[in-house]
Amino acid sequence: MTAGGRRLEGRIAVVTGASRGIGAAVARRFAAEGAHVVALGRTTGALEELDDAIRAAGGSATLAPFDLTDYAAIDRLGASLFERYKRLDILVGNAATLGTLTPVAQIRPAEFEQVMAINLTANWRLVRSLDPLLRASPAGRAIFVTSAAALKPRAYWATYAISKAALEMMVGIYAAETAKTNLRVNLIDPGRTRTAMRARAYPGEDPMSLPAPDAVTDLFVQLAEPACTRHGERLSAQSLAA
Repeated sequence: MTAGGRRLEGRIAVVTGASRGIGAAVARRFAAEGAHVVALGRTTGALEELDDAIRAAGGSATLAPFDLTDYAAIDRLGASLFERYKRLDILVGNAATLGTLTPVAQIRPAEFEQVMAINLTANWRLVRSLDPLLRASPAGRAIFVTSAAALKPRAYWATYAISKAALEMMVGIYAAETAKTNLRVNLIDPGRTRTAMRARAYPGEDPMSLPAPDAVTDLFVQLAEPACTRHGERLSAQSLAA
């Protein structure tokens, strides 16, 4: 922790899916801990609300409103960050989409491809674009958000579960490839959390019975700190908080 008590003081952090839910909560928390947050999201209005909240609390942010399936925009992001900062300290790959819960044989090809594009391919493109900047940091940190859906076959969850299982394999390989660098790469499973995606998956569930997104941000901060030594791990935010 820094002398001022802010654990991410002076660090540059990219957070995807920052317009709402866990991404917005992580962005606010990182800014409160002293990071400059580069907030990625599709909804400009929601990002502007996030920016207002961060600035009202004394933090700073840069908004990057674009769809993560615009892979050329991801490449431009890397170039812009290099030009401005010459490094990136933290990447949080949080953005994801659920798709439709339906039998494997009935999945629409366009939807399957869209879920893979956002949940898997976009994260690979982020790594491809931002890896040199993360390695340029004295303490680069890459954190990717996963789900218990990746761990066990479950009827009707094919598209989402496959995308998260593939993401976990990709992140594990990336961690193995960076084991001898200053970069630390990990996965976080936030568990049952009060988000719009959760509400879509479980429409009969009382959302107020679930932890708010702000409740799972502690682990993100721990893994983003310069002093963090965890690497190549899959961690559960709620189990560690319990």
